[in-house]
Amino acid sequence: MQIYKDELLHIHQFLIYLMKFLLDNGVSNKFFEDYESLDISPHHIHKTKLEHKHAILLLACNISQVLAENNEIVPLSFAKKFDELANRCSSK
Repeated sequence: MQIYKDELLHIHQFLIYLMKFLLDNGVSNKFFEDYESLDISPHHIHKTKLEHKHAILLLACNISQVLAENNEIVPLSFAKKFDELANRCSSK
């Protein structure tokens, strides 16, 4: 299945909205420090698909960690799987 760059940008933007919602509702910024250290946003269209994919997976990992630790909405194993995928993506 082919994923196009514009689709990745939309997913990236959606996850940013989720991150901002969580931050606005009292979640600590420490959960998102590794994502923010990437210095990439959905508006950085000059970045590669792989860079956006890595950012998406890392952001999804951070969001699922917040949900697992604070509300137990998702299992922690879900966050760990996203972390594995993000690490695999960054090593390419």
